Amino acid sequence: MKKTAYLALGSNMGDREYYLKNAISLLSGEEEIDVVKQSSVYETDPVGYTDQNPFLNMAVEISTTLGPEELLDKTQHIEKKLGRTREIHWGPRTLDLDILLYNHENIETERLIIPHPRMMDRAFVLIPLYELSSDSSITADKQVSVIIDQLSDKEGVRLWKLRSGEGG
Repeated sequence: MKKTAYLALGSNMGDREYYLKNAISLLSGEEEIDVVKQSSVYETDPVGYTDQNPFLNMAVEISTTLGPEELLDKTQHIEKKLGRTREIHWGPRTLDLDILLYNHENIETERLIIPHPRMMDRAFVLIPLYELSSDSSITADKQVSVIIDQLSDKEGVRLWKLRSGEGG
């Protein structure tokens, strides 16, 4: 049975757009994953470790037959295939793929927490998610639109390329 999931994508090394496009292509190439929708691409200021280049961020909605941990394995494999190394916490990366939401489920394992534990503090995650699903909720009482209104870092998220492919 197919489940709906939302993924965040980010890149701030090399040809950032190349890494985002290739991640989507690799996701689409997986038999168990259909990419349903893509958000626009946003250029964003780094968070946490700030001595690095700006990121390009976006979100995708997927339909998948994979379980949440199997999906995590696939996303980590794609990150690695596109040159991701984990040297500095929140540091520069060719690609970051995070599972934000999975079929309205709350999941907590040693390897995975869904909804993503830091997404409610990050405009660069919530703004593309809102674009894909304006009525989405993180929890029963937390609409994405309300959370975005309360965030202080919205100014660090700038439209870079519209979903249609036009420059921002």
